[in-house]
Amino acid sequence: MIFIAVRFTVRPHHSDQWLTMTKEFTEATRAEEGNVFFDWSRDTENPHRFVLLEAFASPEAGRRHVESDHFRTAMSWMPDIVESTPEIINVETPETGWSAMSEVTPR
Repeated sequence: MIFIAVRFTVRPHHSDQWLTMTKEFTEATRAEEGNVFFDWSRDTENPHRFVLLEAFASPEAGRRHVESDHFRTAMSWMPDIVESTPEIINVETPETGWSAMSEVTPR
């Protein structure tokens, strides 16, 4: 599995619209064959920073994602919205998705 974490810091006047602006891109990516997850979070300390956690079943699925029309479209407008270059972690792991955390279980 390809696991990717990206931190996007957006210009303050776009922060409240970011999740709406990325909705079409998010939905199209989640519908891709080989997408394991594609989830956004908002940073609790910086309201202008968003964290994207995404995973693809294989390197081929990841390649298809970056070659997709919806990826190219998002990459064409995002430079006008971000405040700084996004930071990324991209790793290949033998995992296939989320696992249960053994240290915390409901009582």
